[in-house]
Amino acid sequence: MKNIFALLFVTLFLFACSSTQDTADMTPEQRLAYSISLYEQEDYEEAVKEFEAIILQYPGSSIVDDAQYYLAMTRFKREEYILAAYQFSKLIKGMPSSDFLPDAQYMLADCYYELSPDFTLDQQYTKKAVEEFQVFIDFFPLNPKVADAETKIKELNDKLARKEYEAARIYDKMDYFLAALKYYDNVMEIYHDTQYAPLALFNKINLLVEKKRDSEALAESQKFLQKYPQHPNTGDVEKIKSSLESKLSVNP
Repeated sequence: MKNIFALLFVTLFLFACSSTQDTADMTPEQRLAYSISLYEQEDYEEAVKEFEAIILQYPGSSIVDDAQYYLAMTRFKREEYILAAYQFSKLIKGMPSSDFLPDAQYMLADCYYELSPDFTLDQQYTKKAVEEFQVFIDFFPLNPKVADAETKIKELNDKLARKEYEAARIYDKMDYFLAALKYYDNVMEIYHDTQYAPLALFNKINLLVEKKRDSEALAESQKFLQKYPQHPNTGDVEKIKSSLESKLSVNP
């Protein structure tokens, strides 16, 4: 990579003079520089062809990981996120000593982040994004992008928690008591650090009260007040707890 950017400067000049270049007589480094110039000019269709040609023609060269990374980035820029994820994975698995490894791992996660759909849909890609961002954090804890990865994990977990929470509410409204409890518990156990955990616990308390499971409701109320003393629903939970204590003292 030492001379690549010097070559890139020359190549960009030539590129400005002609929209097409004969790559037959170029060295691998010159061809990479030309390919990167296509990428920088946002000529992604031609860039893909050139990066693929470099990988095919110079498989053992020192610049093949550059071509692999930029091929993946070109796919990402074209919003071809599944193809981009495949190419980033090829670099990670096939070139583990590459200097591009941290960026490739982050971008692999970002591909799945971009593929993550609305919470109402299947969340396969959301879960995959969380998994890959966590791999990035675990293997590259000092990387400057760790904070961004953590922020995205939180956002993705909120989406997963919301899906479980909304499922619990549906079961609650349909009077499927055990199913509702299960999904509320899932939110509290799996996504305990999201905004939906206290909401799930609050709804569970109300559901237990409705079903006259007073002892369980009281225990959950005490748990809520201990874990979420500043939550907007704390006042309501305090009233529920007081009412349950009075009721249970008369009819233990």
